[in-house]
Amino acid sequence: MTGEPVWQPSASQAALKSRAQQLAFVRGFFAQRGVLEVETPVLGRCGVTDVNLDGIHAQVTAGSRTGGWLQTSPEYHMKRLLAAGCGSIYQVSRVFRDGEQGRRHNPEFSMLEWYRTGFDDVALMEELSDLVCGWLGCQRPVVIQYRDALKHWAGIDPFAATDRELMRRCEQWLEPEQLADLGRDGCLDLLMSFAVEPHLGRDRPMFITGYPASQASLARVSRSHGYETAHRFELYIDGLELCNGYWELTDPKEQRLRFEAENRQRLRFGKPEMALDEAFLAGLEQGLPECSGVALGLDRLLMLKLGVQDISEVLAFPFERA
Repeated sequence: MTGEPVWQPSASQAALKSRAQQLAFVRGFFAQRGVLEVETPVLGRCGVTDVNLDGIHAQVTAGSRTGGWLQTSPEYHMKRLLAAGCGSIYQVSRVFRDGEQGRRHNPEFSMLEWYRTGFDDVALMEELSDLVCGWLGCQRPVVIQYRDALKHWAGIDPFAATDRELMRRCEQWLEPEQLADLGRDGCLDLLMSFAVEPHLGRDRPMFITGYPASQASLARVSRSHGYETAHRFELYIDGLELCNGYWELTDPKEQRLRFEAENRQRLRFGKPEMALDEAFLAGLEQGLPECSGVALGLDRLLMLKLGVQDISEVLAFPFERA
């Protein structure tokens, strides 16, 4: 009968066993380096202001509090632990993002996030390479600048091109009236997704670095060749994005300004304004140590290990079977 729920898992027994092995590998990796495993709330007080992320609101009543958000990342809570003096930490967590469904996406997924005090982004990229290449048995990544990647595969300079030039370059994927609502960063994201990402990491793993400052609200910013770039990196293997990392911003005033700017952008795109996480900002006021952090999708890493193309093949029960 159609419409009946499917009770069987979508992942094979071999995939479930490999997931358990992956978790053991991750915990052993960080134990050898003396990095503390922590747990933070899945259900938090606030969502995020990032215009590219949609959280899932929870209807919860507990004492005098109501509402809450399933967390899109454990970042804010983990940074509060850093501000409290916990030192280098990591976490394997379940995170939630509304509207994300497809071969590479599930609304609920497994994330490995870690923060290394005293590390800049270059040092963290080295440690990330140790973990990923140690698990996959692959070559170490090469490093490509975001600007060079867009110029090579999309045929446009992301820093020098005008907004109109970006829109014209995107017209093969969207109509002009749709592009008008995207804005500059939306056009760049479109080019990255359709023109660049399919080529990344095909011969060997590849880091992309030097993103526009406007695309990394939680990262430090430097000026390079006349343009502001963020200390942000992403790792790609076989066209699949695995992670997003930053040399973390520690200035609470600058962070508040960036959150407020993101909220204004959300309103322009017809999205609800989000309450700022004042507990997180208070932690920054207390003092976030010099650190770098990265969030890695464990389900995607497992897909690469097993050579499968659909995330449902590594999840016991994806959303449609949950």
